[in-house]
Amino acid sequence: MADKAQIGVTGLAVMGRNLARNLARHGHAVAVHNRSPERTKALVEEFGHEGTFLPADTPEQFVASLERPRRVVIMVKAGAPTDAVIEEFAPLLEPGDMIIDAGNAHFADTRRREAALRERGLHFVGTGVSGGEEGALHGPSIMPGGSPESYEALGPLLEDISAKVDGTPCCTYVGPDGAGHFVKMVHNGIEYSDMQLIAEAYELLRHAGGMEPAQIAEVFRRWNTGRLESYLIEITAEVLAHTDAATGKPFVDAVVDQAEQKGTGRWTVQIALDLGVPVSGIAEAVFARSLSGHADLRDAARDLPGPRPSRVGDVDALVEDVEQALYASKIVAYAQGFNQIQAGSAEYGWNIDPGAMATIWRGGCIIRARFLDRIRAAYDADPDLPTLLVDDHFRDAVAGAQDSWRRVVATAAQSGIPVPGFSTALAYYDGLRAQRLPAALVQGQRDFFGAHTYRRVDRNGAFHTLWGGDRSEVSA
Repeated sequence: MADKAQIGVTGLAVMGRNLARNLARHGHAVAVHNRSPERTKALVEEFGHEGTFLPADTPEQFVASLERPRRVVIMVKAGAPTDAVIEEFAPLLEPGDMIIDAGNAHFADTRRREAALRERGLHFVGTGVSGGEEGALHGPSIMPGGSPESYEALGPLLEDISAKVDGTPCCTYVGPDGAGHFVKMVHNGIEYSDMQLIAEAYELLRHAGGMEPAQIAEVFRRWNTGRLESYLIEITAEVLAHTDAATGKPFVDAVVDQAEQKGTGRWTVQIALDLGVPVSGIAEAVFARSLSGHADLRDAARDLPGPRPSRVGDVDALVEDVEQALYASKIVAYAQGFNQIQAGSAEYGWNIDPGAMATIWRGGCIIRARFLDRIRAAYDADPDLPTLLVDDHFRDAVAGAQDSWRRVVATAAQSGIPVPGFSTALAYYDGLRAQRLPAALVQGQRDFFGAHTYRRVDRNGAFHTLWGGDRSEVSA
């Protein structure tokens, strides 16, 4: 038994328990504490053989068992519970010690907490952790923020327990104060979009192609051997292949079609609006979940007229088109997410390296995918890349996919199948490449009803037309 622990975890629900076990399995002595001592005792009794655990019944005992600088990982619910735990432990710590919040906190709360604890001489490290309970145990993707000094003392432990891809840890220093939780938030927003796009691919193959879930599972398994290889594609195949034991029917047909959400996707969209970054694919994914949950509204609209149900004649061609549309739409989702990371980094002075984020998302996390290697290569070639869509590789991929992409969206519209993810991704792509947008007309409308002024293409300055008078133009 070690005299002192190198790191401590307080909050031993599934995520906290598994993170503590991961640390212990890697040879680190871990102090463990929970508000209910029974949970601490149960962890040590069940998993004590996995490594060195120093159980503590009180915060004071917990802190006393940690070597300096003390590293206290808190794994409790976001919001007020996190603040309460911080206020409980901070008075027991000394300058140079650190508190690591590894939950899904809002980055603005992390910035507030980091500033307050810095005044007390403590390091506060907002840390995004992705991979769920299995990732926490076997190797997650870890996105720590906070001060560079704190990463010097904490980073080696986090890198040790993170997932590894080609020997590279899926963990790196993200940036100051709330940068880690901001990146985790955007990660989750991309996750929302990715899941929605996959769900739409399934819907098209089932209702436009007439395929059964087990057949579609085989399609996803085949896709998972190519450029779409990813954790989400892999588990989608497993879900679609599963048979419900109670009914003998496909499992997916036994599940209520109302998707829930924890809030990180909604945060991503809200912050994107504040930053003025168009993340339409992520927004549509959030709204799609919201729409699915409005059962009364959907029930009231069941009898609204739509097109006569029809199926495509060439199912194999549909499968190929949907694969192309899914890949192109996925590129748009990641492009929007990385644009938001770049905008947040600029707004808050974080200096986040987007290529490094692609690197640490290659393993451990929910959105891990083969094509993250391509994203990393794109940012390695041009760290200031304005959008992934202008990178040679992705531009060529979308160019090769766009005919299929357009057919898929058209087929869905003609069949009455809602595909907001595919549709908005294509609209975003067309919006980016348009020589002129109808925003010129919108500016004219704004000037007409509110004298909001407009700019001209042929000279500098702001102008206003006297719409209620002789319609002459004046400088604003």
